[in-house]
Amino acid sequence: MNLIRVPALSDVAEYAYAATVEPPARLVHTAGACPLDAEGRTVAPGDPVGQARQVMANLETALAAAGARLTDVVKTTVYVASSRQEDLVAVWEVVRDAFGDHEPPSTLLGVAVLGYADQLVEVEAVAAVRGEG
Repeated sequence: MNLIRVPALSDVAEYAYAATVEPPARLVHTAGACPLDAEGRTVAPGDPVGQARQVMANLETALAAAGARLTDVVKTTVYVASSRQEDLVAVWEVVRDAFGDHEPPSTLLGVAVLGYADQLVEVEAVAAVRGEG
């Protein structure tokens, strides 16, 4: 995988603008990771940051089940059920920090509603894994 920085575009973005995956690689597409605990309850109602932490933990678990890690992710989409930009930024900071130095391309969206009761955050990802798995 190659994360592509684009000097002709702003360097304000805290992610690469593009990513390439050279064969052979196995792609892993996740469902949207939700802020649910092991019993299926929505954690941290009303708290987008608390939900983002649970979402990223659940995303790591789902990726691991497919033989992937956060460092294998080549693209994310982050959904926040809010019209407040500060909520989107707060969630993005949790997502960004979970990836550390790995900064895959990402899209951050404010949406009207998500699927579970009290759900404010959801993150889906595409990863590329080399080798068997």
